[in-house]
Amino acid sequence: MGLVHTVGFVLHPQRNCAAALDTLTNWARQREVTVLGLHEEIDRLDCSAVGVARAELVERAALLVSLGGDGTMLRAMRLIEGRKTPVLGVNVGRLGFLAEVDVDDLSAALSAIDEHRYTVEPRTAVTSDLPDGTRVTAFNDIALVRVPGHGLAAVGITVEGHRFVQYAADAVIVSTPTGSTAYSYSVGGPIVSPTVEGLLVGAAAAHASFIRSLLLSLDDQLTLDVLATSGRLAVEVDGTVRGFVEAGDALPVSAVRAAAQVVRLGVTTFYERARRKLRVYGSAEVE
Repeated sequence: MGLVHTVGFVLHPQRNCAAALDTLTNWARQREVTVLGLHEEIDRLDCSAVGVARAELVERAALLVSLGGDGTMLRAMRLIEGRKTPVLGVNVGRLGFLAEVDVDDLSAALSAIDEHRYTVEPRTAVTSDLPDGTRVTAFNDIALVRVPGHGLAAVGITVEGHRFVQYAADAVIVSTPTGSTAYSYSVGGPIVSPTVEGLLVGAAAAHASFIRSLLLSLDDQLTLDVLATSGRLAVEVDGTVRGFVEAGDALPVSAVRAAAQVVRLGVTTFYERARRKLRVYGSAEVE
């Protein structure tokens, strides 16, 4: 008997995922596998999947398939956070870091998973409680970002109860290894294997002599203190504004080990994807 009895999926909100969804449902039909999708996503498509609420999708799916790009994959990981359900990323559109296969390879990938011919890669998440009590979780990053017209982001980085550095910047970013190729990379942070256990803290356009990223242990206690000179800041969670903080607010940030399980089939490596996506080239002098 195969591993997969019920498969759920999430869709990119705009890209045409019809071909990928047809491949998924055809594969499932041949094996008498149930396919579940969210009501709000199925309603815009003509497909044979069963529409369910988020809670039921999370509870019933033995495999979650993300059809889209990196943003869709991050949403799928947040949806399934804390569970052992493997997540398969299928690239629909531009090359991403998180997708494992293209649409043309989806059927073979599903069969490999069904036959237990795959591994999972645990991914770290980062979480925080906003001043209004809202808990937020990110698999790329949580960033405190200046709001235009409200002044710089003046933020103190407190580690293990001691102030390490204070930034006046456009943004202060706490990134997971998965997010090292996202916002953190744009501010000069290192490319980090997603299997590394650590968090990166960096600043965008910092008005300071110290502009290096800080690599913390997952067990380090980290707090982002919004200083008295700071403007109003947006709290971005994986690129989406989830709230705001003001001078005097303190944001505790902590890591969650193995918060999601990403399917790997050995087709490619993180370093191959990073090299292609970021167009990494060597020095011209050695060519």
